[in-house]
Amino acid sequence: METLTSKDGASIAYQRSGEGPPLVLVHGTSADHSRWKPVLPALEEHFTVCAVDRRGRGGSGDSEDYSIEREFEDVAAVVDSLGEPVNLLGHSYGALCALEAALLTSNVRKLVLYEPGMNVTGEQIYPPGFIDRLDALLEAGDRDGVISTMFRDLVEMPQEEVEYLRSLPAWQERVKAAHTVPRELRADEHYHFVSERFEDLSAPTLMLEGSDSPAFLKAADKAVDEVLPNCRIVVMAGQGHAAMDTATDLFTREVVRFLTED
Repeated sequence: METLTSKDGASIAYQRSGEGPPLVLVHGTSADHSRWKPVLPALEEHFTVCAVDRRGRGGSGDSEDYSIEREFEDVAAVVDSLGEPVNLLGHSYGALCALEAALLTSNVRKLVLYEPGMNVTGEQIYPPGFIDRLDALLEAGDRDGVISTMFRDLVEMPQEEVEYLRSLPAWQERVKAAHTVPRELRADEHYHFVSERFEDLSAPTLMLEGSDSPAFLKAADKAVDEVLPNCRIVVMAGQGHAAMDTATDLFTREVVRFLTED
């Protein structure tokens, strides 16, 4: 792992591997850099991959006063530290962080966003009391329950997919980071997407979407696609919110094709 210091002094770690133009990977809620393990071999053939541990997990530090804006600064700090134009890929909450980070740096070459599940309507996007349920599970010591409940009841992942993810080594890292889930969902719920801020974000952007993903995720995809001047949506048939695990070849093919095309 390599580390750098973000704007507020927090230590941010990332794992570097592969050869080629730099590609920064930003994971979603509950995960860490290890969630990219299924797709790393294919990406490392084309890119120098820098897989970030977002603050509060893995090799990265944290701060007492959490703010989603600090996450944006963390990603921008990693991008700027590489000293050349960078491809940036984010998943879920990490996709929102990547999108906002692209406004803080001029070093993003291309942007790949996989379902940044943010609030684009101004209305409540999570079921009433859902985050409180997760807090209760944490207080009871059921960290595994926090993760499985998030996937099953929020992301609408079929139980067999939840069990498949549970069988992967990255699941234990998700469980370790379970305490970060409620704070990120609260931050996401209060985040307001102001489309005008992104009208001049000209980096070519690929929006990946699962055909079976929940409506609130698709609404966010559409909102971003409509405002970015150089964006396109690719729908991955038969997939939900975790195609890196459930359709590895499909996911990496779309990413590599987009990032290597002229």
